[in-house]
Amino acid sequence: MRKKAEPVELSWEQVSARRLERAGLGARWRASAPAAAAAAMCGVHAQVMSAAELSLGLRVPGLTRSGVRAALWEERELVRTYGPRGTVHLLPAADLPLWLDAMSSLPSARGAGPEGLRLTPEQTELVVRAVADAVAGAELTIDELDEAVVAGAGPWAGDLVMPAFQTMWPRWRQVMAVAAHRGAFVFGRGRGRKVTYTAAPAGRAAAGGRDHLVRSYLWAYGPATPEDFARWTAAPVRWAAEAFAAAGAEEVRFEGRRAWVAAGDTDAPAEPPSGVRLLPHFDAYVVAGRPRELLYAGPAAARALNRGQAGNHPVLLVDGVVAGVWHGRRSGRTLHVTVEPLDELGSGRTRALGEEAERVAAVLECEARLTIGTVTVGPHA
Repeated sequence: MRKKAEPVELSWEQVSARRLERAGLGARWRASAPAAAAAAMCGVHAQVMSAAELSLGLRVPGLTRSGVRAALWEERELVRTYGPRGTVHLLPAADLPLWLDAMSSLPSARGAGPEGLRLTPEQTELVVRAVADAVAGAELTIDELDEAVVAGAGPWAGDLVMPAFQTMWPRWRQVMAVAAHRGAFVFGRGRGRKVTYTAAPAGRAAAGGRDHLVRSYLWAYGPATPEDFARWTAAPVRWAAEAFAAAGAEEVRFEGRRAWVAAGDTDAPAEPPSGVRLLPHFDAYVVAGRPRELLYAGPAAARALNRGQAGNHPVLLVDGVVAGVWHGRRSGRTLHVTVEPLDELGSGRTRALGEEAERVAAVLECEARLTIGTVTVGPHA
């Protein structure tokens, strides 16, 4: 009987170097276009659009925030919608059918809202149809969409029962992410400072979305465990483990622990991770990166995590690990960049930090003024 091969062993240094390269943050690879970068990142967190613009601009040579906006609103190679964890993401428009198939399979999307307030399956279907009907050929603000959904689904949809930001939202909004995951709408261009919602781009429904999502996630952030994937998707661990098995994920040993990669994808760069990077709020590299105790080693956990949550602070990344925090304040054509390293950088890394600050400013279409000192701004909510 043939003996089963032992799992491949991967160290943190190998995995860190591999993730950096695949994220477009290493020395060798950069994305050729915004959609390619978004695909490599497995989606770009876009609750804060300026942060999403910076995440993409740092990965695509020559790309500025204007270029990201053009890719989103003119070329339409990106789409803004609800992604993992029910948070707003920029996704490649070409992959949207696969994303919708994957997201709509999440068990966590089937019972949103507290007991006594949640919608029944029948009410959820009515809301999804009402949203899709309302945004067909239109861009609606949230107030306009509220009126349309109540008119289409029934008065119960407008009951003010959801506590939110010191006010109450109508009942139907608890399934906004569900409606987006079923293809009822995407975010529109916006009307002044108001967010708008519009019809999702036309495209054929796709099957196999969950497998595609698992493979994309593991390519970008593996080795990972079902528990890691469950946190990233906000889904039950059992569902995540079934998804790994169905996608044929391959077991490896990562720092002595069981973890998984996409089948056959055990390669890692020969060189150790290197480079100095400034990552914005909620950059995918740190939000998805685990184990946190290795990515945020030593004092980085206390300084750069917010109650264990990654992304609330923009971070300084040195050789693949979090090594400080930073803040950018724009004044006219100048971006004042304050960086708080946790250790001495040395002359070489200080020069590299200056170059990185200039890259950040170039993406935001301004000029950099760098200060190394204490960041006094608190975490983003």
